[in-house]
Amino acid sequence: MSDIESLSKQAMQDIAAATSADALEGLRVALLGKGGSITARLKALGTLPAEERKAAGEAINRVRDAVTRALAARRAELEDAELDARLAGESIDVTLPGRDPGRGTVHPISRTMQRMADIFGRLGYDLADGPEIEDDWHNFEALNFPPHHPARAMHDTFYFGDGRLLRTHTSGVQVRYMGEAVASKSGPPLRMIALGKVYRSDSDQTHSPMFHQCEGLLVDEHSTFADLKGTLAEFVRAFFERDFEMRFRPSYFPFVEPGAEVDIAWQRPDGSTRWLEVLGCGMVHPNVLRAVGIDPERYTGFAFGMGVERLAMLRYGVDDLRAFFDNDLRFLRQFA
Repeated sequence: MSDIESLSKQAMQDIAAATSADALEGLRVALLGKGGSITARLKALGTLPAEERKAAGEAINRVRDAVTRALAARRAELEDAELDARLAGESIDVTLPGRDPGRGTVHPISRTMQRMADIFGRLGYDLADGPEIEDDWHNFEALNFPPHHPARAMHDTFYFGDGRLLRTHTSGVQVRYMGEAVASKSGPPLRMIALGKVYRSDSDQTHSPMFHQCEGLLVDEHSTFADLKGTLAEFVRAFFERDFEMRFRPSYFPFVEPGAEVDIAWQRPDGSTRWLEVLGCGMVHPNVLRAVGIDPERYTGFAFGMGVERLAMLRYGVDDLRAFFDNDLRFLRQFA
């Protein structure tokens, strides 16, 4: 009995002194394993005189249960201490400055197109879309381009082997929009704009083989050139958020008659003024209306077109068109 009590006392001291889970596991095996000291004493009960076995068995079982509880308690203490140490090492100092995640932003061309769509949307224009790979009829023929017009030339237009082409303007969307309206008997009157990519064989500081256009169309029984001028004046004022002196110069476009180019009086940094061309426009040519099934004796319309990049360059003070397509983050971050 004195031997088991001595064993119990030493076991409790060793368990309390254990500093790791591995050391604690070693003690469990040494005490309670198959060859453990407590297990050995249980196995030796059969060698004792019959009158001593009961008392000795009860004492050994009490020690075994006490050692088992002490091992479990110490294991829990060590696990809690390990968790506290890990949490202390992984804690976040909330007083440190935050990290900039480097969020992206809308590209200036996309931003410009969204602005244009919003302005014309407030004026009652629908936003329409069409294919970038067009056929000759929608891109040229229905828009009153003569068979030998320079715009049809290979050096201006990207053609496919089957005669289709990458659209050179978004005017084809106007043709499709009017044709669908006539087919569904939903118009005129019609108001729409088209925004999207167009392609021409040209590339320099102010031209790109792929660029974006915004074109608009209105067809009604009483539309006039004065309506066109008022619409464009309102758009320019809303887009640049200031008033401009504007002038309309006569110009030729196959799909309008009469046609005009629109200039605005742009103030230079030195205080002088220069005229800048910003868009082309005119009254829809009767042949275009006939091509889509609209009676030009009853309806008239006006159309306009402008380069998105050109307006973005003016609004944001960019002097090289290629900056929009170089994907230089130093340039793009300015629009965040």
